[in-house]
Amino acid sequence: MDSAASPSLDVATPERVSLSLPVAGIGYRCLAYLVDLCLLFLFWVVAYFTFTLLVSDVLGFFEGLSGFTQTLMVVGVFATQWVYWTLAEVLMGGQTPGKRLVGIRVVRVDGSPVGVLESAVRNLVRVVDAIPVFYAVGILSVLLTRRHQRLGDLLAGTLLVREERIDLDKYTAPAAELSAMPAPVRSVRLATEDQELILSFLTRAPGLEPAARMRLGTKLVERYGGLDEAERAAVLASPAAIEAFLRARVQTER
Repeated sequence: MDSAASPSLDVATPERVSLSLPVAGIGYRCLAYLVDLCLLFLFWVVAYFTFTLLVSDVLGFFEGLSGFTQTLMVVGVFATQWVYWTLAEVLMGGQTPGKRLVGIRVVRVDGSPVGVLESAVRNLVRVVDAIPVFYAVGILSVLLTRRHQRLGDLLAGTLLVREERIDLDKYTAPAAELSAMPAPVRSVRLATEDQELILSFLTRAPGLEPAARMRLGTKLVERYGGLDEAERAAVLASPAAIEAFLRARVQTER
């Protein structure tokens, strides 16, 4: 959908593990937007037919309103869309239903989760990105900027990244080690960025120096394991056991 040479967002985590997040290009953005637009259209269709049950002549009702009230209603239509995108991104961790379906997410330019202010700004500027028609300004901005950002992203300090699925089966430890390992803790949920950090380590672990591989794995187990001393000793017995435990820890969130 996007070029294989698409840019990426490189983030240095506190554990000194390099996390590379591929930036979503215009193809992903358009698909997500169309899905969300369809959902908004369905909402307005349902709202219209519900309103016709109360008012038989909808057009006559609208024409009978004052110019100020008509303006407020038009502004209300835009406000509904703004609330939809902003509320969804805040409550769904940087995603809307459309973004989740195509596997992209809004983040800050430093890779951290998007906040209320950033989401509100980027979605408020949609009215500028949409002019003159068919998001012409926004499309040009996405095509011309290095990280595929529209004006709303540039002003809010955000961008869209792709969520890549990683095959975790190759990180399975031998059966004997798995049977001796404690079950991952489920009481504490992992945030999305924590899961991505663990997956990034698992991806890069085979290429690390043995000492660095053991040291980084140990830090992640201590941070996300929630284990007592005996369980910790069993998990830290070998790099394979560490990585199998971390793999299981991520899978409990899915």
